This record gives sequence, structure tokens and C-alpha cells, in this order.
Amino acid sequence: MNIPNLLTLGRIVFIPLLVVFFYLPFAWSLPVAAALFALASVTDWLDGYLARRWNQATPFGAFLDPVADKVMVAVALALLIERFDSLWLTLPALVIIGREIVISALREWMAEMGKRSSVAVSWLGKIKTTLQMVALLLLIAFAPGSPLALIGMLTLHAAALLTLWSMILYLRAAWPHLSRAM
Repeated sequence: MNIPNLLTLGRIVFIPLLVVFFYLPFAWSLPVAAALFALASVTDWLDGYLARRWNQATPFGAFLDPVADKVMVAVALALLIERFDSLWLTLPALVIIGREIVISALREWMAEMGKRSSVAVSWLGKIKTTLQMVALLLLIAFAPGSPLALIGMLTLHAAALLTLWSMILYLRAAWPHLSRAM
């Protein structure tokens, strides 16, 4: 167990806390939920940075980090779908969740073939993740209809578009291997 892995485990612990604070009936609960989400988002970047910098990357961390990220984002999106009760939030949320399932399965399949590097995380994926985290933070912190929630909604739509674009790029990169396997 090392610090990067502990940060990843901490992110998993934040998930039920995020849900609890999201539903507490106090004026301060949503800002606390947003702060927890922001802290978890920072640890997402920090654990990878420290693992590379300190040469502490482990198979456990390589497995757990993307799982923690995807569960945290899916839970936040599910909470927001209920809160906003809007097609304009539900559609990009489902695109993001669906893409994560498809790309996770694709990466697993490509890894079994020894071709995982064909679908490694790209700069586009990093931009998409940043937009997604900013959008979710704004949407958790601010009430539906507020100007900052509207910015969060627009940012979520931008993240969903990048999500589709990056999925297409990953599928194109994997297509030669996929088509041979059919």
C-alpha cells in the first residue's frame, strides 16, 4: 500500500459521503458535497502524478484508479439526473456513462489481446475528464436554473461531445483488431 493507492481508496470512500451530503436537508450540504467531489477530482489527478513521479505505480492502482473514477462520475451523474429532472442533463449523462462502459470493455478486451496501448488514454480524454469534472462540480454546487448551473450544463454538453469524439477515436484505433476477431 502506498500514498497513490491510499488516495484512490480515499476517492472510493468519498462516494457514499457525496451521496449522504447531497441528500441532507441543510443549506450547507450541497456545498459540502461539491467540496467532496472537488477533493476527489483533485485526488484523481494527484494519485496518478505521484505514482509516476515516485515510481509507485502498481497493478492494484492501475486497476482501482479507473474504477474509482468511473463509479464517482456515474454516481454524481445519477444524483444530478434526479435533481435536475431534465432531458438536457439526462442525455449527456447517459452518453458519458455509456461511453465509459464501452471503452472500459474495449480496453479490457484489447488488454487480453496484448494491445492495450492501442486504446491508451489520450490528451482528448484528459480534456474531456477536466470538462466533465468542472461541469459536475458546478451542477452539484449550484441550484438548477442558476447561472453557474447553466454554465455547468453547457460544460457537461461539451464534455459529452468530447466523450463521443474520443470514443470514435478509440474504436477506430481498435477496429483493425476488432474486425480480425469477427
